[in-house]
This record gives sequence, structure tokens and C-alpha cells, in this order.
Amino acid sequence: MNRDRLAGVHAVLYAMFAPDETLDHEAMARQVDYCIKTGCHGITVLGLATEVSKLTLKERMALVETVGGANEGRRPFSVTVAGNSLAEQAELAAFAAANGADWLILQPPMVGNYGPNVYLDFFERACHTTDLPVAVQNAPQYLGRALSGEDIARLRKRCPNFVAVKSEDSTINVERIIRLAGDGMVVLGGRGGLEMTDNLRLGCQGFVLAPDIAPVAARIFDLWQAGNTDEAEQLYRKSLPAITFVMQSLEHLITYGKRIFATHASLDVHDRAPFQAPTEFGVDSANQWAEQLSQLHEIIS
Repeated sequence: MNRDRLAGVHAVLYAMFAPDETLDHEAMARQVDYCIKTGCHGITVLGLATEVSKLTLKERMALVETVGGANEGRRPFSVTVAGNSLAEQAELAAFAAANGADWLILQPPMVGNYGPNVYLDFFERACHTTDLPVAVQNAPQYLGRALSGEDIARLRKRCPNFVAVKSEDSTINVERIIRLAGDGMVVLGGRGGLEMTDNLRLGCQGFVLAPDIAPVAARIFDLWQAGNTDEAEQLYRKSLPAITFVMQSLEHLITYGKRIFATHASLDVHDRAPFQAPTEFGVDSANQWAEQLSQLHEIIS
């Protein structure tokens, strides 16, 4: 896979559930179509926005199959690989490769709390179980653990297929990752698009974002790449209040960000327990920001 295909805004899909809390695969396929239609550059599944920790391994595989089939190769397709053992991650990585994944995003195992050498060894072994290009998710705020810039440089020397970092952190820490990882390492931002244009100035080649904001972020990215940085900054400033609203916490994102997206995509939201219950005021606020983003969609379409 050409590393240039890692650039851009990759929409990390929300998990859509039926009223009985089972996965709604039809809604997932419609979400893929929505993200492609609205200009997203890639499709990602099984990220934190997909509520991966609430899914069984069988459900994760079913989502990979559904999303890969719905994508049909139209956009670069990545799968986040979570698992507390090498065997679990290797099994999911192989299944993703068999169902159209172009690249993988490895999460650190959530069991235990270890020093960096333990995680480096784990990631090295996980990288060696697949021939696909691999990224590592560095999200200390959400996962409670992360690799340093020095760790990433060490891992890169051990694993030729380790090509990217999904760096969900402040720009101060992202800058250190970019500086220490060296030329050729693709660095992708996250955090819902917070500090997006600052990350672009630093040299981030893309972002992995949920589809409430991903279509607008894709337009910001396209403008920036075309040299229209002032217009990109203006569009970012207009979208920032909505980004700030949903990025209060991961639970807040899943409750309200998903509802903003569902409004745009004409889908229904049914929550799977445990979840942060929406309040009347919260839903009203989400509707307000959904309307504002809809106006931005009209401007950029």
C-alpha cells in the first residue's frame, strides 16, 4: 500500500445498534456510504468511537466484514486492532486482511500496566503477525498509556511495516513525535479535530475522526493541501465550537457526537449499555450543533 493513501481524513465509524442493542449492520453500511459521499478520504472501524470495548470478538469480526463489504475498495480501509493478548490481536488482524483492510491500527493491551519495553515488545510481535502496513494508536488521555517519541523511533527500526502513528495528544506532544520519529513516518491526528490546523502546521498528514465532524474536517484538509490555508482556518474556526461540545469525554462523544452524525445521515440512535444517558438539554444542544454543521456542509458541498 502506498503511504500516500494514509493521508487525509479517515472517518472512524460509530457503532450503530438496533432497539434490542444488537448491531445494526444496515445502518453501518449506510454510514460507510455517507462518509464516502461527504468527502472522507478513508474508512476506519473498531476505534474508540465504535465502542469496541463493548463488542465481543465475534461482533468485531462481523463489523469488519460488513464495513469492508460496504466499502468495496472505494476508500482506504483500516481496522483498529484491540486485544489483551497477542493471539487475539493476530486473529483479528488476519481477519481484517481477509476482508479488505488496507492497513491496521494497533491499540496497546488494556490488561495490566507495564513499562515501555513491554509494550514495545508486544507491538513488535503484533507487527510481525501481518504483512499489512501498521500504525500504533498513541492516545494517553483515552487509553492511559502511550509510546514516547523515542519508543516510536525504536519500534520503527524493529518493524519495517510500522509506518504510522495515530497520535491523539496535544500539539506539544505531537510535535515531539514528529521530530523524533524521523522522515517517512506518517503521523495522524485525532481528538475529534481539536487543534486541527495547528497539527497541519506541524506536519500531520491526516486525521482519524468520527463522522459527526469528519466531512467538514476533510474539506479543511483539502483546502490546506491546496494552499488555501486562510480559508481552511476560517472553516475550522466555524466548526470548532461543535468539536469542543462533543469532545468533553469519550462517553460524551459517543452519546452526543453520534446523535449529531445520525441527524446528518438520517439514522436512528439506540444506545448499548453501559452508556451516558442523554439529557433533554444535551440533546437540544446536539441538535443546535448539528444544524450549525449542516450549514457548513451546505457551504462546502
